[in-house]
Amino acid sequence: MAVKSSSGTQAKAGSAARSAARLGAVQALYQIEMTWDSAGNIVAEFIDHRLGEIIEGDHYAAADKVFFNILVRDAGERMAEIDDHVTGVLAKGWTLKRIEPVARAILRAGICELITRPDVPTAVVINEYIDVAKAFFDDSTPGFINGVLDKLAKNIRKK
Repeated sequence: MAVKSSSGTQAKAGSAARSAARLGAVQALYQIEMTWDSAGNIVAEFIDHRLGEIIEGDHYAAADKVFFNILVRDAGERMAEIDDHVTGVLAKGWTLKRIEPVARAILRAGICELITRPDVPTAVVINEYIDVAKAFFDDSTPGFINGVLDKLAKNIRKK
């Protein structure tokens, strides 16, 4: 039986589940790059064993599994297109390989969402991935993520 709650509480729960899905997607994209395993295998592993679980004392938040699945698979399928977007805005002398792997995964997930999810406001996408970057980095990387996503959002969503 479902517990009734106010629509505001439901919206917050849905927002938290999407945030957890984004964080999980970044971790999954990182794992795909490090292991060269398929997106399908990694998605299944995360859904079956990570999202919403307690692993080594850390509780993984419950995630919107459908959103997670779509995000990881879409990013995997569009990796070349996404990487071309990133390469197009990097400063002279910078290459995609020079970007730290977790930061690359954050950019890939964020750009994928900008491309494939026009229903999600641009500011939400950018802010969510800045928050993900802050979870991993305490240096200037979140600012770098912000700059790249902001610049690309203007091109990707110029309609």
